[in-house]
Amino acid sequence: MAGPNASYSVRFRVEVANRPGVLGRLTTAIGEAGGNIIGVDLVDASADQMVRDLTVFAIDVPHVEQIRKAVEALDDVHVVDVRDRTFLMHEGGKIEVRSKSPLTTRDDLSMAYTPGVARVCLAIADNPADVHKFTIKRNSVAVVTDGTAVLGLGDIGPAAALPVMEGKAMLFKEFAGVDAFPICLDVQNSDELVEAVERLAPVFGGINLEDIAAPRCFEIEMRLRELLDIPVFHDDQHGTAIITAAGLINAIELTGRRLADTRVVINGAGAAGVACTELIKAMGVPHGNVMLCDTKGVIYQGRESGMNQWKSAHAIETDARTLAD
Repeated sequence: MAGPNASYSVRFRVEVANRPGVLGRLTTAIGEAGGNIIGVDLVDASADQMVRDLTVFAIDVPHVEQIRKAVEALDDVHVVDVRDRTFLMHEGGKIEVRSKSPLTTRDDLSMAYTPGVARVCLAIADNPADVHKFTIKRNSVAVVTDGTAVLGLGDIGPAAALPVMEGKAMLFKEFAGVDAFPICLDVQNSDELVEAVERLAPVFGGINLEDIAAPRCFEIEMRLRELLDIPVFHDDQHGTAIITAAGLINAIELTGRRLADTRVVINGAGAAGVACTELIKAMGVPHGNVMLCDTKGVIYQGRESGMNQWKSAHAIETDARTLAD
């Protein structure tokens, strides 16, 4: 069972009597209820009472309520409010657009916008490659989803997927300095998604596909790579495959094995599972040594149920039908 963690981090704002022992009883009650106190901050104080913010890690939402009831049961303590710090972080969104150049004078405005910007537009029209030099395109990525396979939540739709896409955009900026923007598309099929991304592509230097259900994600990535002259990367496939491959490299080094002699079982044949299988084989693990499984069991040659062209490409000759075999 998971312990208290930042995913369920809450801020208790409480009014406590300004007397010795009251704060101690408060912190003890939280601890006995299983909460992990990360911080205690003084908000206000008077001769009779203090207002404090206590940051507490919990296990889940019911656990937060359990801690709250324990606090409310104390004498000389009044709970002003309880705020979920995860939701607080998301209020108003997690990203924003900022100007790189200040607009403090008329000259600044004339160069950044009209009339000066027209000369830059004409330069790009004369030499389209200059769009990478004079615009955000050279350092921008579109994080694109249709919301059909979001984390472990499934098909929750494009609007509900937006917090995840904002988070991915944050990672691009904080860890790589790349400007990324979430594009959550309300589309019904692969053709609509491909068309939408193709029309958006002039703005971006790369396309990061995210949380698109398999097997459609394979077709979409393949078609966009053929259509566009910028990189297209499906994070759920290749990001997962890269770190899995790194783990495999470490494992064989620690155990003294060779890739050619290694047997690998991959439990899951969606976007990540298929991509991991392809990369591991490309590294040198033989086709017959990689057993790919899905919800119906082992993907073996001749299986008909629940198959598609991407699974079929990795079917192996084996008598095993389940992981237990």
